[in-house]
Amino acid sequence: MKDLIARSKTIVETAQSQKGLLWILEFLLFLGVFFVGSFAETIAMFPASVVAVATDGAYQDAVASGDPQKMLEATQALSQRMMSSNWYLIVSLFATAMMIGVVFLFCRFLQKRKLRTLGFVKKNMVKEYLLGLLLGFLFFSACVGLAVLTGGLKFDGISKTFSFGVFILYLLGYMVQGMSEEILCRGYFLGSYARRYPVYAAVLANALLFAALHLLNSGITVLAFINLTLFGIFASLYFIRRGSIWGIGAFHSSWNLVQGNFYGIRVSGMESSCTLFSMTPVEGKELFSGGAFGIEGSLICLLVYSAGIVWLLLSKNKDS
Repeated sequence: MKDLIARSKTIVETAQSQKGLLWILEFLLFLGVFFVGSFAETIAMFPASVVAVATDGAYQDAVASGDPQKMLEATQALSQRMMSSNWYLIVSLFATAMMIGVVFLFCRFLQKRKLRTLGFVKKNMVKEYLLGLLLGFLFFSACVGLAVLTGGLKFDGISKTFSFGVFILYLLGYMVQGMSEEILCRGYFLGSYARRYPVYAAVLANALLFAALHLLNSGITVLAFINLTLFGIFASLYFIRRGSIWGIGAFHSSWNLVQGNFYGIRVSGMESSCTLFSMTPVEGKELFSGGAFGIEGSLICLLVYSAGIVWLLLSKNKDS
């Protein structure tokens, strides 16, 4: 079948490095890379976890009591406190650099790929990154504006918990985290899958995998899963059309940062206490607010993603 999407130079060069594998083997390899990367992230987070356990008085008291029920309840409470702590969340964002390292090693030494096939193209890299940051801000701001207009979100004003220093740390952390997901799903898997199969099939496959990685997130719904799949399609097309990883990596980072630490909305079910503005989901308007998952689980996001996909489908590859 004729491919519906023109191949970018990065995909062409990836196909020249090694012969493509059967789809089931590509999926299994992806899962292997993902689990190794996740394990590496866990190892990187170990010192932070030790500090959290050692400095939590309530947990230490429960352990000292020797009561199994108290210890279980204390462990669950400690886990919740850690995941709502700014310092712990920021460390977890930086820990995703381990995933980048694992993908680099796998692609370079096992797939024999040059790093530019992951989208690390030097030409216009700063311009592409800044454009991605701007578009991420504009796209998410459009979602927020529509959610407010449709009554899904209520604007509560400036947050009292905002800290500029903590915000900068979140910015740097999301620059790593957003890029790590794009390198894994778009830079690595999209190109690998497209070695043997049409690009449109690779776009759909990596979009579904990307959405599946978020199935355990708090507040996930069917609509949220659909939206995550649409984002995967949008991100894949952006990667292909622009011919590098810089733009979509920046878009992803900007989207997450603006969502959680600028507008104060849950990021795929995750809440941050350091936010510039405060927004409250309106009860009974979950279709327009996304409910507990955040605006990514709303009809608003579905419309914005769909518009972005149409725009990219009508565009041409920049490196053609």
